[in-house]
Amino acid sequence: MSFHAHLADRVLNRPLLITPEKAQVIMSVLGSRIGVNMPAADRFEGDPYERDDDGRVKRDAWGDPVLAPYRLTERGVGIISIAGSLVHRGAYVGASSGLVSYEGVKHQLKKARKDDAFKAGILDITCPGGEAIGAFETAELVRELAAEKPVIAVVNGMAASAAYAIASGATEIVTTPSGVSGSIGVVLLHADISKALSEDGVKPTLIFAGQHKVDGNPFEPLSADVRASLQAEVDSLYAQFLKTVAAGRGDRLTEEMARATQARTYFGQSDNPDLDAVKHGLADRVGTFESVLEELSRAPGGRTTVLTRGTQMDNPTSVPAAENTGISKADHDAAVANATVEGRRAGATAERERLMSVLSAEGISGNSARMNHALELAAEAPDMPADKVVAMTTKHVGTAATTDDAASLSARESDQDPIGEAAGTPAPKSGLSKLVGAQVDRMTSAR
Repeated sequence: MSFHAHLADRVLNRPLLITPEKAQVIMSVLGSRIGVNMPAADRFEGDPYERDDDGRVKRDAWGDPVLAPYRLTERGVGIISIAGSLVHRGAYVGASSGLVSYEGVKHQLKKARKDDAFKAGILDITCPGGEAIGAFETAELVRELAAEKPVIAVVNGMAASAAYAIASGATEIVTTPSGVSGSIGVVLLHADISKALSEDGVKPTLIFAGQHKVDGNPFEPLSADVRASLQAEVDSLYAQFLKTVAAGRGDRLTEEMARATQARTYFGQSDNPDLDAVKHGLADRVGTFESVLEELSRAPGGRTTVLTRGTQMDNPTSVPAAENTGISKADHDAAVANATVEGRRAGATAERERLMSVLSAEGISGNSARMNHALELAAEAPDMPADKVVAMTTKHVGTAATTDDAASLSARESDQDPIGEAAGTPAPKSGLSKLVGAQVDRMTSAR
């Protein structure tokens, strides 16, 4: 079968989530050639190669660079391009052929979900739609990714029909001023070539088993029964399309709202309010690919002020709503203050335990010179482990003890609660415990 015959099989007699204009273009070029040079819109942004832990480009067995599943910027923003008409299978078809496969897009989405370096994502879309098979499954993967990481779909030209189904799963949809979105509908194209064949003196004969085996074939006009059957198939896919959009957009574009569009297309900016994508819930705001990339790159850790899954846009100015943290500012401030106190308390306890471990160590205990040196060393090097402090002190300080050592040792041995944090009434602190406490207070306040 020729290349063009394969393409004809892809688009004839099967439901498509595609704009009618695109369907007409495909029909007009099938007799000659198909495929336009449509490079990915993100070709100037991000790193296209896989790299090892040292930042070097990975190479295959032949020494060629290994391409990454998506481009990734230094700030962890992954860019997934959908540029061209969508087909179900064909992992290696790309923008240069005018086609993009759901298979390839789904692979990128699944990799992004597991990739720790992928902090946030952009779906860079310029696509009129494509095959129905595979569209809703791809949209579901977008929703799953958006539930874990911010994903912004940018209508960077067009996100129509199947492409809009995919975009609907994103955290937020941003459309360029001239961007076209919508066409929430299904079309099935049937080509009746029986008259043309008859004029050429060709009379096909179909030999088949099963009443509906050759329903919708191009060699004869559609019967009323076959037409009704195909219409039922289209209606079923349309219902799935509406549910998919509502699952992603929520209250921003419900099933009823999506149905009310009657498969119209809308613009990012239009003098006609009836064609405004933001007003009708198909997009959240107007922007550009570059502005979205800058926003995500500027946000630490890929965090952004875009909506999270399950929230809705409630901002008539089309400015992105503030991030919904699920906690009031007062509760947030109280939690931070409480965490700060708890952190300081835990740090002080750990420091006391470190100092007591040092002072009770063999070679340090009972020797005031070494004890003082150890305390000073521990204060100057707060990250130095207790055993290291002990080793350095015993190495550099002599073993001679002062007359106060015995009293110091006696006080330490009689101290039943050196840390002073036992339950109930604190025990009276010995001289050593007081010394440690004072040293801890000085060290923690200095930090």
